[in-house]
Amino acid sequence: MELLIKLFFAFIKVGLFSVGGGYAAIPLIQDQIVNTHGLMTMPEFSDLITIAEMTPGPISINSSTFVGTRLAGPFGAILCTIGCIIPSFIICLTLAHFYYKYRSFSGVQTVLTAMRPAVVALIGSAGVSIFMLALFNADFAGASLSNLHIIELGIFGVAFYLLRKYKDKVGAIQIILGSGVIGTALYLFTGL
Repeated sequence: MELLIKLFFAFIKVGLFSVGGGYAAIPLIQDQIVNTHGLMTMPEFSDLITIAEMTPGPISINSSTFVGTRLAGPFGAILCTIGCIIPSFIICLTLAHFYYKYRSFSGVQTVLTAMRPAVVALIGSAGVSIFMLALFNADFAGASLSNLHIIELGIFGVAFYLLRKYKDKVGAIQIILGSGVIGTALYLFTGL
């Protein structure tokens, strides 16, 4: 019961402070689950984030559901998901009310414009965290060239090149599926 309460309040914090969408929630989930409460290791968290990114739906909801399932079963999944949704739901209803009432006020546009850099920073932080987990299986502080994963770096480089060079011809879904097939084949045949 103590674990369920801890998870519920951890995901309320995630839902409350993940301004900018799902990818902005990843560092917050990592902070709550891995760093603050020590409920998962970084490799476990990395695996769950990978699964959450591959499944349809919002990444923050998928992540909360997977973390809840992993740590406390189906009831944990429900509590974590509700904890992640409730703050956003209440905040969105409140903001929608005030936005439609005061949208012509210039101060509203100023506040929204001022929040954009913070949102970009949160999303960038999530991207760097995922990048470091994929290439070094560690966070930024624990990364070193001795634990660099060459296969993942190669797949990243090719995928990045294809997405930039042929963005009109190659879609993200094709890149994800191709990366999965190539990565699986490389690991099976190289024995790494």
